[in-house]
Amino acid sequence: AGAAAFTPSSKVATTRGGDSVATSMAFENELGAQEPLGFFDPLGLVTDGDIEKFERLRYVEIKHGRIAMLAVVGFLTTAAGVRLPGPINYSGTMFTDIPGGFSAIKTLDQWALIQIFAFVGLLELLVMKEIINTAHPGDFRNDFLDFGWEEWDEETKIQKRAIELN
Repeated sequence: AGAAAFTPSSKVATTRGGDSVATSMAFENELGAQEPLGFFDPLGLVTDGDIEKFERLRYVEIKHGRIAMLAVVGFLTTAAGVRLPGPINYSGTMFTDIPGGFSAIKTLDQWALIQIFAFVGLLELLVMKEIINTAHPGDFRNDFLDFGWEEWDEETKIQKRAIELN
């Protein structure tokens, strides 16, 4: 094996039709297609060039990426020992009594879990929706949350979106 595993191959990846994967990609110039990988679609989900499918998958990628980032921040916050003050329920269980991570699920009763799932459902149905018809997927501002997006120039906006994707 040795170093030969890291040398370029003369073989070119092809699609089922025999075309080169690199030349059959309709999205190789899209935001997020950066060196060294370029446009990365290892499962071939958008090799057909369907722009609607691509935009839907990009929207889902951004949304799930944001959820994952929030989950990591929440995990790190509770792992650091940060808790809300006071009781979590009327029976007197304190937030400080709830352990961090997945072990917290074992200490919560069914009504607490139902409340969590209901809250996430409300966020999904009412808040985390693309209502504004913008030029890029993942714009959840909805005239509610902005954080100064309109104050940035186009180059900065593209840079911020590329950072989020990669």
